[in-house]
Amino acid sequence: MAVGLSFFALLLTGVPIAFVLAASALIYVAVSGNTVLFQSYPSQFFGGLESYGLLALPLFILLGELMNEGGIGRRLMTLAMAMMGQVRGGLAYVNLAANVMMASILGSTVAQIVVMSRLAVPEMDRAGYPRDVSMSITAAAGMLAPIIPPSMLFIVYGVIAQISIGDLFIAGIVPGLLLAAAFLVVIAVLGRIHGFPTNEKMSWNARLKAVADALPAALIPITIVGSILGGLATPTEAAAMAAIVSILIGKFVYRELEISHLGPAFVRAARSSAVVLFVIAAAGVFSWVITFENIPTLVADWLQDLTTSPIVFLLVLNLLLLLVGMIIDPIPALILIVPVLLPVATDVYQINATHFGVIICLNLAAGLLTPPVGTGLFTAALMSGIKAERIALLVAPFLAAAAAVIVLLVLFPGLMSLI
Repeated sequence: MAVGLSFFALLLTGVPIAFVLAASALIYVAVSGNTVLFQSYPSQFFGGLESYGLLALPLFILLGELMNEGGIGRRLMTLAMAMMGQVRGGLAYVNLAANVMMASILGSTVAQIVVMSRLAVPEMDRAGYPRDVSMSITAAAGMLAPIIPPSMLFIVYGVIAQISIGDLFIAGIVPGLLLAAAFLVVIAVLGRIHGFPTNEKMSWNARLKAVADALPAALIPITIVGSILGGLATPTEAAAMAAIVSILIGKFVYRELEISHLGPAFVRAARSSAVVLFVIAAAGVFSWVITFENIPTLVADWLQDLTTSPIVFLLVLNLLLLLVGMIIDPIPALILIVPVLLPVATDVYQINATHFGVIICLNLAAGLLTPPVGTGLFTAALMSGIKAERIALLVAPFLAAAAAVIVLLVLFPGLMSLI
């Protein structure tokens, strides 16, 4: 009871989520009067970070910084433009295609929205697209980052669930492509409603040049996905190799990455990593407390009384995750939810842990674009100068498409094992 009251009281007063989690756990320890728990608190706090898999997080964050400095993202955008013919709303499709490429590298919705708002939105502005619509497409396409491998959410889930992160990456490929296809349909409808302009025709010479220019950048997703699928490297090792490849490409191929740029890039990556890892540590100690209070068993008993069907369980879970995603960021939400619900899913309903992880991560990715807390939503508003409420309204059709994909994956889990 003390944990719940303190958690919601601190959350409603605007305290950052990491401090809410850490303080709530500490309040529980203090109220319990258990000196053993008090002595265990520091070790539990730091123990949440003692995982080799978590090393991949700062490495992927660093990779995004290095790509931005080395001009790799801009060339992927140009490649996407070269792939698109002279069609109505061409730049909107280009935006989505470029986001698919970036999702296969970055793995972070917020990082992807920041990068693509600098690359795609100005181009769409010049072509005559409504800025709010351009930004909503960019924000919605950011949902692909946590699903198309590599994915930071998959890394965190794999660490918590103690399952293969490589298997999660493979399982995320088909859902990511389904999500991209659903977004294509939404963009086609928006194009008719808003009267998107037709993009300029690109000569074959310009297209070939764009393809040739982007080929070195393609080495990055090949390094990441290829080394993991081939069994040559773990996700952590693949992220480290991709960071090295991005430095070499930016410095010696594109010649835009200067040695003087590396220091600031490492500092920015370190700051972002520290924030994420602190949240993980705080959420880990909070999960320890709720486990100590036997909450997973209570939830399991309630769900078993509610339904015996795995499909009904997953559908109810989707509604629960929608509510959770509205108020809590994905990484702390994962660390809160997985220890409680994963044993229920695997032991009671016999749901595959990898399938369960993809469903959870897809739901929480959508939560990044839902008010009142959606980090991706407010990042898009900050980058564009458009009110978050307006972007949320325009993103709604994409969220509906994502919901349709989630239901499809619930009903047909075999889709995740097609690759």
